Amino acid sequence: MMTNQEVLSVYADMAALTEQMLAHATRGEWDELVALEQRCAGHVRTLQGQEDPRPLQGAERERKVELIRQMLTADRQIRDLAMPWMAQLSALINSTGAERRLVNAYGSV
Repeated sequence: MMTNQEVLSVYADMAALTEQMLAHATRGEWDELVALEQRCAGHVRTLQGQEDPRPLQGAERERKVELIRQMLTADRQIRDLAMPWMAQLSALINSTGAERRLVNAYGSV
C-alpha cells in the first residue's frame, strides 16, 4: 500500500505528463504524445494496485482534487487538438479503402 505522500507524488507526475502531452499536441507531435500517454497509463496501473481505497482528508485531499482537475483540463484541450487530426486520418483511411475497392473491382489503370 502506498503512503499518501507517494500517492500525491504519482498524481503530480501524471499532471506533469499531461501538461507535456498538451505541449506535444499543440505542436502536432503525436508520436511523442502517445509515448507520454503510455507512461501516464503506467502510473494509473500503479495507483490501481497500490492506492489506499480510503479517501484522503484535508489538504492532501484538496491537492489530489487540484491535480485531477489539472489533468482533466489538459485532457480536454488535447482532445480538442486531436479531433481534427483524427478526422483527417479517418478520411484518409476511408479514401484509401475506397480506392482499394475500386482497383479490386475494375483493375488498375
